[in-house]
Amino acid sequence: MLYDDKGAVVGVATGDMGIGRDGKPTDRYQRGMELRGKYTVIAEGARGSLAKGLIAKFGLDKGRQPQKYGIGIKELWDIDPANHVPGRVLHTQGWPLSESGSGGGGFLYHQANNQVALGFVTTLDYANPYVYPFEEFQRWKQHPEIRKVLEGGKRVSYGARAINEGGWQAVPRLCFPGGVLAGCSAGFVNVPRIKGSHTAMKSGMLAAEAIAAAIAAGRENDALDEYDAAVRSSWIADELKLVQNAEPLAAKFSGDLFGSALANIDMWLRYLKLPSVKPMKHHTDASALQRAD
Repeated sequence: MLYDDKGAVVGVATGDMGIGRDGKPTDRYQRGMELRGKYTVIAEGARGSLAKGLIAKFGLDKGRQPQKYGIGIKELWDIDPANHVPGRVLHTQGWPLSESGSGGGGFLYHQANNQVALGFVTTLDYANPYVYPFEEFQRWKQHPEIRKVLEGGKRVSYGARAINEGGWQAVPRLCFPGGVLAGCSAGFVNVPRIKGSHTAMKSGMLAAEAIAAAIAAGRENDALDEYDAAVRSSWIADELKLVQNAEPLAAKFSGDLFGSALANIDMWLRYLKLPSVKPMKHHTDASALQRAD
């Protein structure tokens, strides 16, 4: 990050190129570029290095719950037309992670052209140090209901990413002198729906509106409190507040069906605006890990 003499963010700098193993410039050395602006939008995904540094520097997570994470692995398959049901959506929870006291679940969506998108999310607060998210995904694909869809098919692409799972109570303050946090840098994932693109895009739109208005008023490199307020009064907040206890309740009961049932009850009570459990606290993912012995 680039800061002015008052500590406000004024842009970002790319890394230097042509650095040798000894940390010294080589004959291919090229200085990084400085990208300066009146405001900087940090939208580098879950647990980005710049976002982590800014959250710590400006204390943006003060009074918030710790962010929690999962690893999501996704694949796209061409399958036998006989196994394809256009529009079918399947969500799963429990097995095989429940066997190790871990949490997470899978999804399988029947798309157009005899394709399915499937994936598996493992929450990173597992106690068992031998849990291997990739292998758990492979086990999940061997379940009879999943295997029969994939039988005779072919995987055509795959990928993985980190996912924010902390919910609304883990969203930090969204502005700091000279910039804002948007998208998964702030953590707007709706965990039960396994969706966050829509909230991320909306936060970017609200950031753009706040920045445009500030620049039009002759401002620069100050804190856009109006952006933070806009997000917290938007449908992003309304949606995430409805599901903010889903992950804590599931985690409290090691991802089993009882925790899921309680989470569903809480979501419905919130949806119907009836008395429900107050926003629950989190433990950090790392604190849940136990020694192998």
